[in-house]
Amino acid sequence: MKILVTGSTGQLGQELRRLAMQYDDYQFVFTNTDKLDLRDMPHVSDFIRYEGFDWIINAAAYTAVDKAEEDRENAFLVNSRAVFNMVQAAEWIGAKFIHISTDYVFDGKKAQPYTEQDTVNPLGIYAKSKAEGEQYVLKYNFGIVLRSSWLYSEYGNNFVKTMLTLAEKKQEISVVYDQVGTPTYALDLARMIMMIIEKHENEQLLIQPGLYHFSDEGVASWYDFAQAIFEYTGKEIKLFPIRTSQFPRPAPRPSFSVLDKAKIKSLYKVDIPHWRDSLKKALARLV
Repeated sequence: MKILVTGSTGQLGQELRRLAMQYDDYQFVFTNTDKLDLRDMPHVSDFIRYEGFDWIINAAAYTAVDKAEEDRENAFLVNSRAVFNMVQAAEWIGAKFIHISTDYVFDGKKAQPYTEQDTVNPLGIYAKSKAEGEQYVLKYNFGIVLRSSWLYSEYGNNFVKTMLTLAEKKQEISVVYDQVGTPTYALDLARMIMMIIEKHENEQLLIQPGLYHFSDEGVASWYDFAQAIFEYTGKEIKLFPIRTSQFPRPAPRPSFSVLDKAKIKSLYKVDIPHWRDSLKKALARLV
């Protein structure tokens, strides 16, 4: 079985690369922008059709949330139009398609965890481009959209690494407390993706196309997240909780984006770890 993984140098892509070593029977093809620039749509389409993949995992995305506000064209090119192009190529060869999306598609005005049935209302350019890209995948008979949230890992740029870097320079750090979601270890998401593939390939489970939410368990604010990082690393940092309005950014963020995971847990019988437990494991590898 042949699996394409786009965005192989990102957080999720590198975790999938690490897991790939456990699957001797699967042939993985990992690509990044240098090897497969998703903006070069004719090349991407030809590449997918020629290679004849069984599964495509689209872990690539334009993720510069604030930069997207002034770079709309590239954000939509990568997060939407390129997705449409890949889905068309996947349909041509009958490949199953797993696409990674984000909690940012919601406006954060709900007081309870968001389900897959909730209507999206993206606030910024990044969020709008991701929401549009989802729709192309959901129209495909073999398309799965996995929405996740607050991704971090030992790789790339993320909140955990930012906090650890700041701790080397400062004794006092201000962190937003009025944005609430769930930190998600990219390795946990990678394992979920591979579980989906295994269930369908090894257990002959018919693919259930559609939309699924996946994040680690539990709820936290960014302030809570930072507090846990310093607690587990033994760093004595004075944290100050601040409002979002005190830390203005170009792109708006949802104030509440906790995801309800009942659907994916019911179908795939998966036990999802609490975000604090996964954070401990990630920090053990990172520091």
